[in-house]
Amino acid sequence: MKFNHYHLIRLLVLSIVLCYAGSAASSDTINWRSFEEGMVLSKIEKKTVFLHFYADWCGFCRKMANTTFKDPDLIRYLNQNFMPIMVNTDKEPETAGTYGVAGLPYTMFLTEQGEPIFSVPGYIATDVLMSMLKEVNGIRAGS
Repeated sequence: MKFNHYHLIRLLVLSIVLCYAGSAASSDTINWRSFEEGMVLSKIEKKTVFLHFYADWCGFCRKMANTTFKDPDLIRYLNQNFMPIMVNTDKEPETAGTYGVAGLPYTMFLTEQGEPIFSVPGYIATDVLMSMLKEVNGIRAGS
């Protein structure tokens, strides 16, 4: 059997999954993944992707980080039901460009295969985001 990069990546991802297994449900913070890691894990875990674009200089991004993303119920629900990915647009402009991000913050929901479900530009309050998460989760569970 020939050992190539594909097999190495699969082994790396499997070791990451095993190391972090069970931690998502009990965490008091969102288990943010890098874009590459999250997209691979979403396929393995068969989870819808919650893709959040931000920048350090963005005021509404900081507001979401300090309010919306601090809510314990939202954290628990997001970690259990989605693959949370956070992308800094200043550090990964090509990823932001791929998804047509023009303003920040910018949030997208993707299938586990990376296909867009829908996107939301701007700040999202905790209660609104929780409703969106439950709606998307309900739609995906029914498909």
